[in-house]
Amino acid sequence: MRDFYASTDAMPLDQADGLRRLFAGAAARCMIPLVANPHAAFPAVVIERLTLAFAAAGRHTLVIDAADASPAPAELARLDLAAAMEPLGRDVTYLAARGLPLAHVDTRGSAAGWLDAVADAAPQADVVLVHAGPSELARMFQRRPARPLVIGADHPESIKHAYAAVKLLAQRCSLMTFDLLLVAAPESPRALHIVNSLAGCADGFLGCLLHDWAVVDPASALDAPPTDALLRVARAQLSLQAAPAAIPMHVAASLAVHPD
Repeated sequence: MRDFYASTDAMPLDQADGLRRLFAGAAARCMIPLVANPHAAFPAVVIERLTLAFAAAGRHTLVIDAADASPAPAELARLDLAAAMEPLGRDVTYLAARGLPLAHVDTRGSAAGWLDAVADAAPQADVVLVHAGPSELARMFQRRPARPLVIGADHPESIKHAYAAVKLLAQRCSLMTFDLLLVAAPESPRALHIVNSLAGCADGFLGCLLHDWAVVDPASALDAPPTDALLRVARAQLSLQAAPAAIPMHVAASLAVHPD
């Protein structure tokens, strides 16, 4: 019988070494917030297009669908997360999760622990795409580096909502850059104006930067390949979190004072 306490791994040299290894190991999976927008139709098309773009980069995506208008979770989701997940083809796993993040908020108002538990229940996933409202995302991404993907549409109310979401995530999570996925016809004459308007307001009033954007055509065929712009956004999202995870500031400060 193997000794329960035996390990073939090298022991950490000190506390700092152990923590660095812990946080470095957490970097393999990309956690990406996708901000739901009740004024933008066809969120399922946006999610489907994104998963295709990640699949084109060789990644398997777990979709956590927790927006207000998303499907209700299965009863099993509260007991066995893995059993409640549904495979959607070779490259996508789906979890209906409306209301679940709120049900797992800790005493500090954070649902980050629940998000980690969901990700751990899908070890095959390289990307965890979390579709939820801005408040729910703020609870899950309080201390997690990310660039939110904000959904908008060729409609003033949707852009107002997108701006409000950028503001909330900047104020509560200090997430100061974002990407825009604009649900519109590819030939829309207003697309560039909408993008420039949102980018200008975010920069001028919030100090936030619109990093990149892509149009998502709601009429695109299911088997149509992702556009070059969407592939570019997806690759940038993946590269953003490809580097080893940084040790959180409060941990780094503690190590500086107590290196052992």
